[in-house]
Amino acid sequence: MARLRRRQKKEPQREVPQRPRRGGAPIISLEDVTKVYPGGHLALERVSLSVDRGDFVFLVGPTGCGKSTLIKLLIRELDPTEGSVRIAGRDIGALPEKKIPQLRRNVGTVFQDFKLLPNRSVYDNVAYALQVIGAGRAEIREKVPETLRLVGLSTKLHSYPDQLSGGEQQRVSIARAFVNHPPLLLADEPSGNLDPVTSIGIMQLLYRINKTGTTVLVVTHDREMVDKMRRRVIELYEGRVVRDETIGGYTEESTREFGMRMRAEMGVGVEGQTNGHDLLET
Repeated sequence: MARLRRRQKKEPQREVPQRPRRGGAPIISLEDVTKVYPGGHLALERVSLSVDRGDFVFLVGPTGCGKSTLIKLLIRELDPTEGSVRIAGRDIGALPEKKIPQLRRNVGTVFQDFKLLPNRSVYDNVAYALQVIGAGRAEIREKVPETLRLVGLSTKLHSYPDQLSGGEQQRVSIARAFVNHPPLLLADEPSGNLDPVTSIGIMQLLYRINKTGTTVLVVTHDREMVDKMRRRVIELYEGRVVRDETIGGYTEESTREFGMRMRAEMGVGVEGQTNGHDLLET
């Protein structure tokens, strides 16, 4: 491997304590992962971390710290230069190319810019995620309306993306990522282009999905949201993990209680309402 380019100045390395693990293989495990792009840019440097099944985790850090690179490694869009990336105990770097689509079927991905198909209805955008994996018509007819009810869009089945608000488009994106009930959901800046009230609604929805047992990893720059949610935070700085901790401890809250607390603590919105939709308790 080419010699890694050294930086002139680095933040002092802080020791990151090991977190106790639950039973079974972690849903995400990185061991001494380094990623160097062509030209010598060092994006990640000896990153080791694990995320247990059912966790809700924030990945934070300044622009250029390696967050997007890490997400791309998890869906095998990139390969590490060194180290191993495991999903549910399996080294995905060892997967043959023909198996990569199967990996991505088990990792739902939500993007900041939604990536919806503009000429398809809300129903068809979500159905498409099932069609590409060969789901039958009966399964699609059952799962799509069920998932759209979960995200608060049961009345928008026949609408098109340009007829929706930004928050509603992001809900469609989340529904599409979750309709196959993947064990892992990655959300890259899911509230980055949204107002504070709508952002809380999106986080409330991701919290509800997490309560179904799906592991949720959220990339965000919204430090206030991260602090208020009181979940695990992994921070990257210049490609290295410099913090891994739980803020404020986990709390047992219903989806509605979570949304009401978030709105009260951040001083926005009307209690019980989220972008025009009232999410049911779970």
